[in-house]
Amino acid sequence: MQNIGREQRAQILVEALPYIQKYHNKIVVIKYGGAAMLNEALKRQVMGDIALLHLVGIRVVLVHGGGPEISDLLNRMGKRSEFIDGLRVTDRETAEVVTMVLAGKINKGLVALMETFGRHAIGLSGLDGQMIMAAQKEERLGFVGNITSIDPSPIETVLEHNYIPIISTLGCDANGNVYNINADTAAARIAAALGAESLISMSDIPGLLRDVSDENSLISKVSADEVPVLEEQGVISGGMIPKVDCCVEALRGGVRRVFILDGRVEHSILIEVLTDAGIGTMFTNESHQAQGAKEADA
Repeated sequence: MQNIGREQRAQILVEALPYIQKYHNKIVVIKYGGAAMLNEALKRQVMGDIALLHLVGIRVVLVHGGGPEISDLLNRMGKRSEFIDGLRVTDRETAEVVTMVLAGKINKGLVALMETFGRHAIGLSGLDGQMIMAAQKEERLGFVGNITSIDPSPIETVLEHNYIPIISTLGCDANGNVYNINADTAAARIAAALGAESLISMSDIPGLLRDVSDENSLISKVSADEVPVLEEQGVISGGMIPKVDCCVEALRGGVRRVFILDGRVEHSILIEVLTDAGIGTMFTNESHQAQGAKEADA
C-alpha cells in the first residue's frame, strides 16, 4: 500500500463498498489449510484479512486442518504416518495425537493470533456440543470418520455473541470415539448447515486448471452441472475430485457460492471477497446461460 497513490487507495475502498454491503451480516465459511498455515507470515496475513472481514460486519467462520503438523509430531514420536487413498490411517494412538494437534496446538494458536488483531475468537472442535457426529469410514483406516450429522448451534451461539468461531475438524460418535475428519468435507457440511453465503477453500493451487501443467489455464467459473462433464474429460482428476465434490455438496446444501483459491497469494481472501477482480475458481448452481441472462437484465 505504501507505493499506491491516494487516488488509487480511494478507488480500492470505493470498489470494496458494494461487496461489503452484499456480505454484511452474512456468513462466510473459510476452510484454512496448506502452505498458508505453514508460512508464519502468510498465517498472520490470513488472520489479519479475516479480522478485517469481521470488522466490516461479515460473520466469518474459520475451519482448519493441520495434516503437516500432525505428521511432524508423529515423526518426533517415532511413529510413521501411513496413508491410504490420501487419508491418514488413524489408530487409537494417532487419534490422540490428532486431537492434541488440531484441538490444542493449532486451534488455540490461531485463536491467540486472532486476538492480536483486536478481534475476539473462540476455538471449537467438532466434539464440542457434539457438533460433528461421525461414524467409521472404513475399518482399515481406523478412526477416520464420515460425517453423519452437523449441529450448527454451538457455532451459531458464538456468532450471536460477535466472536469468530475457529473450528478444528474432529468428530465423535455416541460412544465417545473420536474421529479424524477431512477438513474440506467438514467445511462444506458446516457451511450448508449454517446457510452460509459463501464457502472459501484455501488451497496450494490457483484453482481448477484446464491443464494442470499450466497455471494460466485457470477456469474462473464452473456450474455444479458442469462438474460431471469436467470429471469425464479428466479436467477434474486425482486429488481435485474429492475437493470439487465437497464444493458441489455445499452448493446442493444451499451455499450460494463456493470458491477454491490459492492461499499462497497474499490477501487472496480479500481479493476474492472485496474486489471486482476475484481470484481462483467460483462454483455456483447457475448455468452459464442463466448467468448471462441475469447480466443482460442488469
